[in-house]
Amino acid sequence: MRIVLTGGMGFIGSCLLKKLNEYGYTDILIVDSPTPEKEKNITGKIFKDVIEKNRFLLLVENGKIEIPDILLHFGACTSTINNNYQYMFFNNYHYSRTLAKWVLSGNKRFLYASSAATYGNGENGFSDEEENTSKLRPLNVYGLSKHLFDLWLIINGLVDKAVGFKFFNVYGPNEYHKGEMRSVVVKAYDEIKKTGKKKLFKSYRDDIEDGEQKRDFIYVEDVVDVIMFFVEHPEKNGIYNVGTGKARSFNDLVKAVFNYLRLSPSIEYIDMPHTIDRDKYQYFTQADIRKLRKAGFTKEFTELEDGISRYLGYLEGKLYI
Repeated sequence: MRIVLTGGMGFIGSCLLKKLNEYGYTDILIVDSPTPEKEKNITGKIFKDVIEKNRFLLLVENGKIEIPDILLHFGACTSTINNNYQYMFFNNYHYSRTLAKWVLSGNKRFLYASSAATYGNGENGFSDEEENTSKLRPLNVYGLSKHLFDLWLIINGLVDKAVGFKFFNVYGPNEYHKGEMRSVVVKAYDEIKKTGKKKLFKSYRDDIEDGEQKRDFIYVEDVVDVIMFFVEHPEKNGIYNVGTGKARSFNDLVKAVFNYLRLSPSIEYIDMPHTIDRDKYQYFTQADIRKLRKAGFTKEFTELEDGISRYLGYLEGKLYI
């Protein structure tokens, strides 16, 4: 089977590449923006070639490349604080729409990354059912760019021919190149190792204590297992939440890091920086995974403490999945 994997040198993409190899898939074209740091993510893995993302888009638009059997589209700008509409919409909406049209025109499979950022502040819940999608109001440009692509598929009657993954807060190995967009887990580990304490944002809601802001944190290997389930079941389509279904607080996460390091928790609550709009901050996310379970994915998700322990073991060994 011929596979194109966009974002294949990135966080989720490179972990997926490893799993694809384990399943025996090796005819894989990686599409990405190569860097020395991201190159480490694909060391030891099997693939056919790597092509720069803008060159790949030109080849597609000019009909110079054959449609693959399956396109796994996980390349995107994932910054939640990037407010450059033109840049975000080109990379996350136009690029995705172009690839979807191309692949689906050949009746081949298209699987792609959406995001839990599409849910905004959660006022309309976290259901991934189609009838709920039009009600969603993302809080940032990143979330909006992902949301509009989800809507485009639904409006054009293509959602039953593709698979979308609304990733919640993913953490794990191979995210080291992401800078400020790395998970809170690795940031906490680095900060605690350096200073002996961890700073968390204060809460600006009377009903939520400092550090009790909650997210649905999911380990990257669980994410890859969900993706592979749909790779292996071509009859299943639609847009699905990819989270554990269990929200955990930032306090819980940080305490788990302290426990791993065998240190007493020392947490300082600080003001949110001006670069973050307090009115657009998500205080709670929790995936509704009933649709995923109904599709047939039965594996249990890794508990936060167990995932953190496994991840920090990779960090201390300076390993890449």
